[in-house]
Amino acid sequence: MSDNVAPGRVPGIRPRMGNARLRRALAIAGCLSALAGCATLPDAERELAVPHDQQVEFEGAHGPVSAAASEAILDRLEGEDGASDVLQKHLAYEQAVNADSPLVLGNKLTLLQNGPATYQAMFAAIRQARDHINLETYIFDDDESGHQFSDLLLERAAAGVQVNVIYDSVGGILTPATFFDRLREGGIQVLEFNPVNPLTGNKKSWRLNNRDHRRQLVIDGRIAFTGGINISDTYSSAPSGKRTRKKRDQAPDAGAGWRDTHIRIEGPVVAEFQKLFMDTWARQKGPPLAAKNYFPKLKAQGDEIVRAIGSTPDDRDSLIYLTLMSAISHAEQQVHLTIAYFAPDPQLLKALTDAARRGVDVVLVLPSYSDSWPIFHLGRSNYARLLRGGVKIYERRGAVMHAKTACIDGVWSTIGSTNLDWRSFLHNDEINAVILGRAFAAQMETMFASDLAESDAIALDQWRHRSLLLRLKERMARIGAYWL
Repeated sequence: MSDNVAPGRVPGIRPRMGNARLRRALAIAGCLSALAGCATLPDAERELAVPHDQQVEFEGAHGPVSAAASEAILDRLEGEDGASDVLQKHLAYEQAVNADSPLVLGNKLTLLQNGPATYQAMFAAIRQARDHINLETYIFDDDESGHQFSDLLLERAAAGVQVNVIYDSVGGILTPATFFDRLREGGIQVLEFNPVNPLTGNKKSWRLNNRDHRRQLVIDGRIAFTGGINISDTYSSAPSGKRTRKKRDQAPDAGAGWRDTHIRIEGPVVAEFQKLFMDTWARQKGPPLAAKNYFPKLKAQGDEIVRAIGSTPDDRDSLIYLTLMSAISHAEQQVHLTIAYFAPDPQLLKALTDAARRGVDVVLVLPSYSDSWPIFHLGRSNYARLLRGGVKIYERRGAVMHAKTACIDGVWSTIGSTNLDWRSFLHNDEINAVILGRAFAAQMETMFASDLAESDAIALDQWRHRSLLLRLKERMARIGAYWL
């Protein structure tokens, strides 16, 4: 569960995240109670073995774009770089995975790195809200950051703006009820996702292990934010960038900050994020929402092609999983990933090593320290296989790496809430933005290069000589791999 809070905590970081062992214990209890009905990942090879020669279709501000207009858009996109048709191929593969989730034209994107920049952008957008604010978050802490958000939300509610909030019951397990009561008393609609106490939720559909791991904020149906950042003082500072050398598995310096990524979106695709929020509210049987202009007419704001993808445990297949597997499996040049919690399944491991063996530059930037030692060591237990297969692995220094991003072939990018672990793909509600285009991918590559400069390479010969204690931790972590 992202923010895979686990035993122990990072020195200098408020105990809220470190205390997440309680969240994980609750989730594992839910898993064990449902052991007889374990979910399984889709057969990616079978699901992706579909024809990809169909016409790529787009949606714009006024709905579906004609076939002729779509063809003209593709010609223009490829005309920007005649060296290859890699962008068109990724567009076709992306559409083939899920034709029901549209590729939407005309969006403007702002890449946000780390908590301070993200909070500043979110606060500015909240202050500008005139009709409604829809906020969905895994963690909403009762701390300085949480109070900054709650005070702003209450201010806008007092001004007549409808504010609707969804928070996860396990993610908010340490936030006192009085914190949310204050929001309700101020006129804000607050919905607890899958309450831990089955008597307070939907008894028929109660599943402790199904958590809302999404982070999204929608302002007036016109601006959306999504990514990996929760509402917590954990994100109140950014990584220092100091090139300190520490032993592996050692915590970063106090106050080093968490490394994470978010995105601000304007344009027609915001309606797709809004639909996902409204769907969650309906599935959780929240009270009727006040009549507001949740779906205003949207105009093109930029040139980016964006797809909003949400996944839930009730889906036949995890679309986020399949779209990532498709992009990796069809990669021709690069696969660059920054991953907070790395617990790959066999199919994902194979896709990464297969890509490396066919000459693709596969590079993973992973944490050198984590707030969840089981996930941390479970991920490390795969290093030898990945390194032998030609995958390059780096560990980020000086901060807890919490970002969940990918950039593939300089044209396919994703930012969202989804980790590369069983929990994200099978047990959580997750949300990702997929962006198809070179301009935004160039920003992603710049960000990736910056992370790489703050990371240490893991060499196979060096890894083979790791201590017996580390090997033991890896073996212990693998015992409960499915449930982490």
